[in-house]
Amino acid sequence: MAAILSRNANHLRLVRRCLHSLSRPTKPSPPFPGAVRSRSSPILRSLMPVQSLGLYERWLSSTSASTASSGDSEVKAPAEATRGGEEKSGGSNQSSDAGKPVRGGPVSWLSFLLLVATGAGLIFYYDREKKRHIEDISNASKAVKQGPSVGKAAIGGPFNLINDEGKNVTEKDFLGRWTLMYFGFTHCPDICPDELQKLAAAVDKIKEKAGFDIVPVFISVDPERDTVEQVHEYVKEFHPTLIGLTGTPDEIKKVARAYRVYYMKTAEEDSDYLVDHSIVMYLMGPDMDFVKFFGKNNDVDALTDGVINEIKKYKKQK
Repeated sequence: MAAILSRNANHLRLVRRCLHSLSRPTKPSPPFPGAVRSRSSPILRSLMPVQSLGLYERWLSSTSASTASSGDSEVKAPAEATRGGEEKSGGSNQSSDAGKPVRGGPVSWLSFLLLVATGAGLIFYYDREKKRHIEDISNASKAVKQGPSVGKAAIGGPFNLINDEGKNVTEKDFLGRWTLMYFGFTHCPDICPDELQKLAAAVDKIKEKAGFDIVPVFISVDPERDTVEQVHEYVKEFHPTLIGLTGTPDEIKKVARAYRVYYMKTAEEDSDYLVDHSIVMYLMGPDMDFVKFFGKNNDVDALTDGVINEIKKYKKQK
């Protein structure tokens, strides 16, 4: 296409030069024989008049324009063909995608059933493990409750005190008998009287229900005020078999430490003061070894049944 354009341009330039030479006036030259009168070619003028040359120029221009337009159309044609091919290919892809079969959902009935079976298996497994764990804890707690029958707490020990009749008494004087001991003081306004009444009532009920003789013992934690006479008058108000014990401050401190009893004077005003102390009853066996303690939360019936059960258990082991 470039060669055609170049050839047409050369023709156009040649025609223009010819037209330019025809339109320019010629100078006369001195006459001589055989001289030519004009520089322009008479043959060109005879062969191609001026009108024909103008028509030829216009023909060349139209030919160049048509050639250029045809070249542009040839250039555009491949592009349009390419674009059309892409559109066709895209359409074919869409049609092919549309023609593909759509797969089923991600969860099928088989996978759903497997999921349900797995969940049920896990629930069953963890439920069984939970029950087994609870049983282990229950067995461990039962083993802990049976611990005192195997090992005994370090409660109790030797002591040397004075009873409410003025006689020296040691722990050996209580050997061979079941003893229920309580620590308090005779000036106690309410707690000690309540606990001693509960102790006396339990002793009588134990005798009635099981036929066991229990020795009730009261040990003072206020040796400065609880003399032998004071203790004697005090214990006789609760039970005829209740034994009252007192002693020197050092002896009281020693027995309280042996039985893990806390006591301390509070709000001292002249000689009127109170003693803060532990509220516990200790069940001691025939060999004066510690068996079990009972707190303030045990009423008469609970105390009675607890003592009877411990005595029966002790006798079975023997």
